[in-house]
Amino acid sequence: MGKSCCESKSSELGALRQKQAGILKIVLVVNAVMFAVELGFGLISRSTALMADSLDMLGDASVYAFSLYALHKGAVWRARAGYAKGVIMAVFGAAVLGQAIFRYMTQTVPLAETMGAIGGVALAANLYCLLLLYRHRSDDINMKSTWLCSRNDIIANAGVIGASGLVAYFNSGLPDLLVGAAIAGLFLWSSIQVIVEARGELDAANAEALDLNHA
Repeated sequence: MGKSCCESKSSELGALRQKQAGILKIVLVVNAVMFAVELGFGLISRSTALMADSLDMLGDASVYAFSLYALHKGAVWRARAGYAKGVIMAVFGAAVLGQAIFRYMTQTVPLAETMGAIGGVALAANLYCLLLLYRHRSDDINMKSTWLCSRNDIIANAGVIGASGLVAYFNSGLPDLLVGAAIAGLFLWSSIQVIVEARGELDAANAEALDLNHA
């Protein structure tokens, strides 16, 4: 009876991991493609917010790659992956903040129409990813941190679209810079959340492994 139960649980866990892997592969491809699209049009339109969002996509693609690597590992490796993702998010947050400061110093006015159009495409792509990840957001820290990244993307995309309207109305680059700085702040705050939770899970997993070794 006990053996049958364990085999059933193992089979269920294997099926869950397969579903997670399939979803992560899809969102990885979507984010990699959107990184190239947003970066290219961000450079063309001279938009800090759009380029910041492209870095967001690149960061997420890296995050999803980490998630896929850790998917079939133990609790320690999943916690380590979550920790690494938190660090990546912090690095990209700092990079976006630096870009916003640079654009402020150069007083660049971006092309609002391009900002809005590409921001809309990115929003649609991220909504699709968010829907795919929603059902698995509570599976473990690995999937939770992945879902948080996708949720942050939605907020960032909405900010880019809103900023494009304000840039067009005021003929000023300030809204673009403010959204870029806001994206940086969101990145940094989310990275702290992920790092703290991953650190706690890593400590718990290490303590459990130590107890088993002493048993």
